[in-house]
Amino acid sequence: MKAAVLFETGKPLQVVDGVQIPELLQGQVLVDVHYSGLCHSQLAEVRGHRGEDRWVPHLLGHEAVGTVSAVGAGVSKVATGDKVVLGWIKGEGQDVPGARYPLVKDGKEYLLNSGGVTTFSEQTIASENRLVKLPDGMPDKLAVLLGCALPTGMGLVFNEAKLLPDALESQGKSIAVFGLGGVGLSALIAAYTTQPKVLIAIDVEAHKLELAKKLGATHTIDLSTENWQEALQAICPGGVDYSFEAGGKAETIEMAFEAVRDAGGQCIFASHPKEGEMIRLEPHAFHRGKSIRGSWGGGSQPDRDIPLFVELYKAGKLPNLELLLSHEYSLDEINQALDDLEARKITRALIKIAGE
Repeated sequence: MKAAVLFETGKPLQVVDGVQIPELLQGQVLVDVHYSGLCHSQLAEVRGHRGEDRWVPHLLGHEAVGTVSAVGAGVSKVATGDKVVLGWIKGEGQDVPGARYPLVKDGKEYLLNSGGVTTFSEQTIASENRLVKLPDGMPDKLAVLLGCALPTGMGLVFNEAKLLPDALESQGKSIAVFGLGGVGLSALIAAYTTQPKVLIAIDVEAHKLELAKKLGATHTIDLSTENWQEALQAICPGGVDYSFEAGGKAETIEMAFEAVRDAGGQCIFASHPKEGEMIRLEPHAFHRGKSIRGSWGGGSQPDRDIPLFVELYKAGKLPNLELLLSHEYSLDEINQALDDLEARKITRALIKIAGE
């Protein structure tokens, strides 16, 4: 098969042919990949923002849609022919190590490492607990978002903050979202379903702020041109009830914490700043009743949440979801996709590998 491989941290991925598929082990599932997503987590891995990759040569990617072509011993969650969502958040089923794929390249033999799920390849071997059968009613292209962006971003709102669609106790809140990548926009979409009084989108890119308006933001703040503290206070004096952060920097986490009100304001962040970055927070803000916490994958349980998200989509409660996927690339163009993501030219990249 063809796959994009990280051979050296900080260097471009190499798209290679001839990767061999090993025999399936207990709890492993072979999937033909249709589409893969691409987010800042992979960008950080490739660029070395999380430190040296100890697993090179390494297969990457952690959100995709595909079709099961074979199952290993003991697998009961999915069967051959099932269309599935692949994601990094562990769900039900066996949790088994990643496969190692043989490759001969330029006369040299390699064993390519992988984790419980990888998606930058024509086929992939995944752990049973990284798969969820895709319910009917959502196109493959959009369903890719169910592997990472939607569970993490929407989970910040639904699971972490306990703000639920159409619930009376969730309505009328003031909410700010810092960072409008795939996760931040997913949080914005989820926040919109709770019928907030104020929904503020905050970013440095004008095109993302325009997109946020289409997704339900009542106000936007451009960090590149506005004093955000003054702008936010003009919209919501005293601060917001909730802030959700997905900007990927220590600085934006600090902003999101500052943005919430005293006496109960909550800041919940999902981003992963570069290795070594530290956040600085005002200690007395905690005495005044502000709180902050990080989130691991939006607190999502894929087997519970993915069917819920599909039902919300089918019910028309996630309008314009397709706007999150701003650009489509082939597997051969994956390094261009990484460059465009780093340059903030795109929102969420879609890598077409096979399928519709």
